Amino acid sequence: MKAYIFPGQGAQFVGMGKDLYDQSEQARTLFEQANDILGFRITDIMFEGTVEDLKQTNVTQPAIFLHSVILAAVLGDDFKPKMVAGHSLGEFSALVAAKALSFEDGLRLVAARANAMQKACEIQPSTMAAILGLDDFTVEDICHRISDIVVAANYNCPGQLVISGTIAGVDKACEELTAAGAKRALKLNVGGAFHSPLMEVARVELAHAIEHTEIKAPVCPIYQNIDAKPYTDPAHIKHNLIAQLTGPVRWTQTVKHMLEDGATSFTEVGPGNVLQGLVKKVDRHIPTESAVI
Repeated sequence: MKAYIFPGQGAQFVGMGKDLYDQSEQARTLFEQANDILGFRITDIMFEGTVEDLKQTNVTQPAIFLHSVILAAVLGDDFKPKMVAGHSLGEFSALVAAKALSFEDGLRLVAARANAMQKACEIQPSTMAAILGLDDFTVEDICHRISDIVVAANYNCPGQLVISGTIAGVDKACEELTAAGAKRALKLNVGGAFHSPLMEVARVELAHAIEHTEIKAPVCPIYQNIDAKPYTDPAHIKHNLIAQLTGPVRWTQTVKHMLEDGATSFTEVGPGNVLQGLVKKVDRHIPTESAVI
């Protein structure tokens, strides 16, 4: 059974989506529709902007979303998912691809999410760090014992867990985790503490938007970040989407559950191949590929 997976923030690159725009009339129509919805020409930034331009949260998130969902749309009959999942932002892409969300509503939610997260970052200086070479329990335990806010945020693959919190909390955790045997404690170039309690302001703002958006039952189960389990009920999907902003991305657990439920290969839909690398760290024998038109 083929599993389709959708990347999150960090997968962007200059020129992303231009091949789709140039090769497909359907893609051009959707990209132009996105420009109208957003109120600015995001395609100009995606195709010709700088690396710094693409790092802006209000650009990065809709850009990755658009690349993913438009690629899935252009695949047409070749895209017949039996199970889907997305890493953080990618969960919104997966829902649109699985027909639980319309293209227009998905883009509006992603734009609202990006703006809400940016505001939260400006309220409280915060950061994230990748911890390599330690087991999950050790990372969780050390973070729990630190007085400042710092939590396990992204369970990316075995031996790679991203922590998130205040600058002081992350700095202290990196120091203690290195002393506990981490191979590396690498602070990330991000604007804030995503998937931590510091995103509560953004969660409240996004919750209002999600609650007033129609979400239908997807054509296949979506494995959601908050607990790595499959869902098809719209009410549960909404609840999990809202919880995602302050909760962890359980990607390692998601991949394991998809394998247990019959996934025999993984196809990444969107820019880059980051998720394929993470899947291989969970099971190096499982076939992975990028979706292409």
